[in-house]
Amino acid sequence: MKHIAIIGGGASGLMAALFAARSGANVTIYEHNNAVGKKILASGNGRCNIINTTATHEDYAGNDPHFVTYALKQLNFHYFEKFCHSIGLLLDIKEDGRCYPLSNEAKSVLISLKSAVSEAGVKIITESKVTAITKNDSHFSVQTDQGKQRYNNVLIATGSEAAPQLGATADGYTFARSFGHEIIPTYPSLVQLHLNSKNHPKMAGVKTTAEVTLIIDNKRCMNVTGDILFAAYGISGLAILDVSQRASHALLHKQRVSISLNLLPRYDREELVNIIERLFASVPKHDVHTALCGLLPAKIITYLLEDAAIALSTTVSSLTPKDVKKLAHLIGEWKFEVVDTHGFKHAEVSGGGVSTAQVNNKTMESKLVEGLYFAGEVLDIVGKRGGYNFNFAWASGMIAGKEMAKK
Repeated sequence: MKHIAIIGGGASGLMAALFAARSGANVTIYEHNNAVGKKILASGNGRCNIINTTATHEDYAGNDPHFVTYALKQLNFHYFEKFCHSIGLLLDIKEDGRCYPLSNEAKSVLISLKSAVSEAGVKIITESKVTAITKNDSHFSVQTDQGKQRYNNVLIATGSEAAPQLGATADGYTFARSFGHEIIPTYPSLVQLHLNSKNHPKMAGVKTTAEVTLIIDNKRCMNVTGDILFAAYGISGLAILDVSQRASHALLHKQRVSISLNLLPRYDREELVNIIERLFASVPKHDVHTALCGLLPAKIITYLLEDAAIALSTTVSSLTPKDVKKLAHLIGEWKFEVVDTHGFKHAEVSGGGVSTAQVNNKTMESKLVEGLYFAGEVLDIVGKRGGYNFNFAWASGMIAGKEMAKK
């Protein structure tokens, strides 16, 4: 019987443990937290966007996004849904491909997984920090603060540095380096952004819908429409999380990053000029701030006008056509310099990690060390928002678990 150690009791570790045990292996999970699956419980604001039915390599970033293709095919949605039913978990499938537990509680996912893992005979050791992993001949030694044990195979499924308040660490990278693996520099992803602007702290708490365009080294890279939320440190919201991976990666590489906000994306520039002109014509005695309150949040108008060099008390009848065009331009293209992210503590996931060039994408086994495996977020793979990171965690964990048991 194969004796397998899995370092990390998150999504990929639990999945690997279940499939390895079901294939006849003796499996032990080492988790330094007091319980497994803490990030599962916290995901999706406690709802857990468990998978996305539409996932392809185009939904991922890393030095080689194609690395995910084989794993996603092995764990296609039809297979995953059957697997979930087999452990008593029913899914709520949304039209855009996102899936949640039917209970709408992340707790359901963890309870179902833990029960299945327990029934398969997996041993879970919590509050046990792995301090070193070494290999001698055909066996691995796993050293913890409670002693040392020998195993045939080891899976590193430690996740990333994102959300240290939930127990996240960089331990997996340390273990990988000790076996000669290259670590692609890591960075926060699905994270809020810091702005270089004296006015954004004054707009803190203002939420609206906008089209966000990401600009890197003066080139427009991507645009997303969704909610934005100004904060004391900068800007948040789902649209910001969606552009944050590329923004964070660019900042890591010392590129110039900015965002442009279109505050009324439903209108093109000419339509917006006409709307503002008609609005002003209907209230000629209003000051410009009061007049614009029917279009935009009041706090935003204050600082939009400041950037347009138009006094708040200016009556709309005194504005020129040039002023109106300037306002329309700023509403459709309000630019802010991005200087940092809100850090790993506030990030949902991390980019970078163990180089996929040194891992077999069909087995998740190290190409450098026989019997050593990697799965999930510890690898240089990061997905978009919408269940894609769990998608890869489940798929890579399943493959590693099956392969370790039969290797």
